[in-house]
Amino acid sequence: MVDYFIKVAGTENIFIDEPMKKHTSFKLGGPADILVTPHSKEQLVLVLGYCNKNSIPFYVIGNGTNLLVRDKGIRGVVIKIFNNYNEIKVEGNVICAEAGALLSRIANTAYDNSLTGFEFAHGIPGTLGGAVTMNAGAYGGEMKDVVYMTEFVNKDGKIVTIKNDEHKFSYRDSSIQRSQGVVLKSWIKLEKGNKQDIKARMEELMKKRKDKQPIEMPSAGSVFKRPEGHFAGKLIEDCGLRGFNIGGAQVSPKHCGFIVNTGTATTQDVLNLVNTIQKNVKDKFNVDMHTEVRIIGEE
Repeated sequence: MVDYFIKVAGTENIFIDEPMKKHTSFKLGGPADILVTPHSKEQLVLVLGYCNKNSIPFYVIGNGTNLLVRDKGIRGVVIKIFNNYNEIKVEGNVICAEAGALLSRIANTAYDNSLTGFEFAHGIPGTLGGAVTMNAGAYGGEMKDVVYMTEFVNKDGKIVTIKNDEHKFSYRDSSIQRSQGVVLKSWIKLEKGNKQDIKARMEELMKKRKDKQPIEMPSAGSVFKRPEGHFAGKLIEDCGLRGFNIGGAQVSPKHCGFIVNTGTATTQDVLNLVNTIQKNVKDKFNVDMHTEVRIIGEE
C-alpha cells in the first residue's frame, strides 16, 4: 500500500504514523496510519480508487478546521488536500477553485476582482471542499447562495459533475455529503461590485468574528448545529456552563457555542464535555444538541 502511494504521489507526500494534532485546528488527535497529500486531481482519484478497490478505510480532510480526531488516532488512510490541491482561477464573474483552496483566499480573490457575494466566507477558516460538502455558512450567507457547479468523485470512484439544485443543499448538508462524495472543485458565481464596499464588508465581518469568537485559541469552530428555534450558544449559557471545563477542554467564556483547547486537552476531554453539554441542555430544555464538528478515529 505504502509503495503504491509513493509511486502515485511521491515520497515527500506520504507520512507514516502521522500525529493528527499537527493537522487539526483543535491541535488534538492521535496518529494516522498513513497520511497522503496529493497535489493533482489525477493523484487524488488514484488514491481514492486504490482505497475503494482494496476496502481500505479513508478520510478526506481539508485544513482540519471542523474536525475532532480521537486520541487513538485513525486506522487507514487520511487524504489531506489542503497543502497542494488548491488552485483558484477567475473567469469573468465566476471563480473556479480546487477543493483544497482556503475560503479566505477565495474571498480575497473575489475582492481583487471586484466580485461581491463571498464576503461572508472571508473569516471561515476551512477549505472549499469541506465547505461545499457541508454547506458551510456564516453571517447570513451559505455556500448554497454562490456555488452553481461542482465536480466530485462519487463512492464508486467515478468523476461526476452536478449543477445548481442537484447539490440539494440544506442546513449543513448536501447531496455530496449524503452520498459520501469527495469534492474536486467548485464553480462560484458572484456579481460585480465596488471594491471599497467589498473590503468594508469583509473587515466588518472579521471584526465581529474577532470580538465574539475565541479565534485566538485552538478549537473547531461551532461544535453544535443550531437547534430549530434556538441558538446553541444561548442554550449552553443558560445551563450555566460558560467557562465550564473538563480537563483541558473548556466551554469558551467568549462564546458558549465553542469548545476550546486550553493547552492540555485530550480529545476525550472534549468528547466528555460535549456529552455533558448535551445532557444538561436535554434535561433543562428538552432540546437535542447535535454536533456539527466531524468526529473521526478509533474509539
